Amino acid sequence: MAAGGYRPNGRILVGFDQAVETMGGRMTLRAQNVLLTGASGSIGAEVARQLAARGARLALSGRREERLAALARELEAAGGEPPAVLAADLGRRGEARRLADEAIAALGEVHVLINNAGASLQGLTWVVGDRDEAREVLETNLWSPLALVAGLAPHMLERGSGAIVNVGSMARVSPFPHLGHYAASRGGLAVATQAMQLELGPRGVRVVEVALGPVDTPASRENRVLAGADRWLDGRPGLGDAQAAAATIVAAAEGDAQGVVFYPRVLRWPHGFPGLGRRYSRRAARHADLRDTTVRFGGPR
Repeated sequence: MAAGGYRPNGRILVGFDQAVETMGGRMTLRAQNVLLTGASGSIGAEVARQLAARGARLALSGRREERLAALARELEAAGGEPPAVLAADLGRRGEARRLADEAIAALGEVHVLINNAGASLQGLTWVVGDRDEAREVLETNLWSPLALVAGLAPHMLERGSGAIVNVGSMARVSPFPHLGHYAASRGGLAVATQAMQLELGPRGVRVVEVALGPVDTPASRENRVLAGADRWLDGRPGLGDAQAAAATIVAAAEGDAQGVVFYPRVLRWPHGFPGLGRRYSRRAARHADLRDTTVRFGGPR
């Protein structure tokens, strides 16, 4: 059954509790106004390139303004419309609502919201507790995406159309040691996404979660939770890459998916059968140092 029993006009593609479904009518991104967060990271920049190639009008947001400006110049040089550059630190309360207002001012209206920004925190959950870094991760990964939806969804509902893509992580199904707060933030967004699918879907606004597994990015290779992260990544079968991950996100935005989309696709199995995810977590935990009480905050992926 589809999430919460809501079943738009279409067929179920993946028969787990939160299915991917097809809906009547495929959105085209040409001339659509898209707000993309996390655009200064590896995956976000690739999403921006693919959106621009499809003719979307972009507002790019991220923490690193110089990277956003360079990306905007690259997209314009490739023949695209100059994107709006809207620097924002979504780890700070209030920034998301400001960003929503600035995006509307820059684009006129926002047809598609892609919540791609993310932050990570590496540290034993019982050591981290509620320290400031933990609150920043929850602000970036959970509260800011919800605040952006709160700022933009009313306009989408007024038009009777729109799309919201929340980029999450399979950590919500397979949490690792040292990543408890990150997994909690992603799990919270996943559940909130399911609720919004029920609330907004029947009124014409599509809400999709893209659950990403391990993707080979510079941020991944700086991971200090796993000893020898480079070697672990190099030996990882089915490891994703930023370009393909971005293609999945763009497809979710322009397609007819309703529910959750996985990348790499093999990850639909631990989602549908949580026991597999727990087994995977236990195996990965063997590589973790459970005596290391260091806490490390990580920015955009």
